[in-house]
Amino acid sequence: MFMTKKKPAKSVLYIIVALLALFLFFMVRKSMETSPWPEETPGPLTGEIVSPDLPVTREAVMELLSGHYAHYDVVSYEDVTTRAPMRTFIISYGFSELFVKEGKLYQTNRFVHAEQVLNQKNTTSHISEKAVQSMESTTAEVELEYVDGVWRISRPATPVLMGIAGDASRPLSDNRDESAIKDPDEDGFPGVSVHLNISGFLTGEIYIIRREIFEYDLQVFSEDLIAGHVRDYSEQLVLGASRSFLNRPSHNIQHPDPAMNPIILRRVPEEIDSWEELEQLRDELFPQPPSFY
Repeated sequence: MFMTKKKPAKSVLYIIVALLALFLFFMVRKSMETSPWPEETPGPLTGEIVSPDLPVTREAVMELLSGHYAHYDVVSYEDVTTRAPMRTFIISYGFSELFVKEGKLYQTNRFVHAEQVLNQKNTTSHISEKAVQSMESTTAEVELEYVDGVWRISRPATPVLMGIAGDASRPLSDNRDESAIKDPDEDGFPGVSVHLNISGFLTGEIYIIRREIFEYDLQVFSEDLIAGHVRDYSEQLVLGASRSFLNRPSHNIQHPDPAMNPIILRRVPEEIDSWEELEQLRDELFPQPPSFY
């Protein structure tokens, strides 16, 4: 008499599926644990002193500062519309040019790389360099003043769009024309794709458009170092997501402490003009990026 192999009982399969679902639930739950703001702030610079050799005339200082700088800034955001407060460091790298034209000082910004650091444990987020580099460079006349014994620079806001074409001077909601939506990272999805990885096994994308609006308050430390803080008024809209639970609006507000939003400009040779080259110098030029864990 032949023996037939018994099939696993349905109850056993149900138990396996239930255990797997429970495991996934706890892994996702673990990844959603949030951290408060770290005690150590990303800025301002410590231990830096103002060079005693800086000129005392405005014209001489403008000429001295003219040049090519590596750019690093951090903007700290908090979104309180989520179940647990979502806190994020946006760390941007790029290049700034300072130049004099007709007796006025101007600054041009060009960004080449950005990183996102979340306060959700085991969750990482990033956007492509192609998307970052798609942002148009902006130029603005800056104000140079001698205040309380130091030279200070103020840069006004110059709005720029990301992931959408249109008039950057208008609120982002007024620009939401489907025909104007772009795909700067060229991945086949609308707007800029924010890539998420949750606990190493669950991935997803959020598709956004942004209107970048920022001002700088800077202090001149030397002919090679300028630093201060960023005031950010940027707007963001979520177009959609690859997973339904990610498709929700966000309402990010900048942390009010200037020390949580530092900017550093360090002079570098003109030939250093790409992220690949700047990355090699990052640890030498700038502090370690902030982290929650």
